[in-house]
Amino acid sequence: PDWLLSPDGRPYLDAIFQKNQRRVFNLLEHPVLPPTLATPTVTYKLFVSGKSGVGKSALVATLAGTSVPSTHNETLGIEVTTVYWPAKIRASGRPVIFQLHFWD
Repeated sequence: PDWLLSPDGRPYLDAIFQKNQRRVFNLLEHPVLPPTLATPTVTYKLFVSGKSGVGKSALVATLAGTSVPSTHNETLGIEVTTVYWPAKIRASGRPVIFQLHFWD
């Protein structure tokens, strides 16, 4: 569980953080790693559904590291937020980067 804070995992964490805050990646951007640390990216699409005003957008904003709106505004249509997260697979011992597309 502490792999990200270890010397081996720190470069992966640094690729998604900037000045101790999670970087917001736009549509065509992704974390940049040195060629020696190149790792596969595993993509998931996560659909967030529920009643109005329960905190779906606030949950996605928290996971993405962006500010949570202080007032309630109904989300019009679908808002897609992309979050990258590095992890080390226990079985293989190899790092991967998860690309999570939250559809809110």
